[in-house]
Amino acid sequence: MRATEHTSKVFYKGASDDFIVFVDDPAILKKWKTDRSISLTDVVNGYKIFVTHKHGSQGVLDGASNASLDNEFGTHNVDDCIVKILEKGEYQTYAQNEHQGDTNFSNGPAYR
Repeated sequence: MRATEHTSKVFYKGASDDFIVFVDDPAILKKWKTDRSISLTDVVNGYKIFVTHKHGSQGVLDGASNASLDNEFGTHNVDDCIVKILEKGEYQTYAQNEHQGDTNFSNGPAYR
């Protein structure tokens, strides 16, 4: 993904932690909510659940452990947890700023 593209995610504020699932297309997510014949793999991007360690939707993302999923959802079955996050979470989208960093650090500092 380029740094200027929009990122779509579903943020779930849980009792023990905050969880995030990335989605490909908000239109597919909306359609999935009324038509469960659509596969979860068509809705989510990467099929992975992330935690932010109670730092909100902009916190550092780590992969959710089985223990954190069990504590929050009563199961660590990824399918069941993703469904709960998509159903009860808040859809968010944002665009990251384009990165313009020094790509050749061997030349010394970029600003003199």
